[in-house]
Amino acid sequence: MQYLALIYTTERSETGEPPDPETLARYRAFNEHATAQGALVAANALQPTSMATTVRVRDGETILTDGPFAETREQLGGYYLLECDNLDRAIALAARIPAAAHGCVEVRPVMVIDEG
Repeated sequence: MQYLALIYTTERSETGEPPDPETLARYRAFNEHATAQGALVAANALQPTSMATTVRVRDGETILTDGPFAETREQLGGYYLLECDNLDRAIALAARIPAAAHGCVEVRPVMVIDEG
C-alpha cells in the first residue's frame, strides 16, 4: 500500500535556497534508508509558498491568488511517497524524516480508485 508523508515545516527561506549541508546530509541518509527498505517511490521538495498560486473556481469563474491558500506557521515543504505493508511501517519511516524533529510529517494512505 502507498502512503504519502507530507512534510510541514516553518519556512526559513523565501529565496528557494536549499537547506544547509548538514540538513541535506540527513535527508540523503533517510533517502538511502527508505530506498534500501524498498519503500521510497518518489520524493520532492517544494519551492517556497511565495511561488505558489492558489486556484479556485466559483460560479464557473477561475480565481487565482498568489501565495498559499492560508496563512499558517507551518507550510507544506515537500513529500515522500512510500510503499509500505502497513500504516505502522509508514509511521516508523516518517519518524525518520529529518523534518519530524522540528516540524511535523502527516502520513496518509493513498486512495486507490477502481475505474474498472
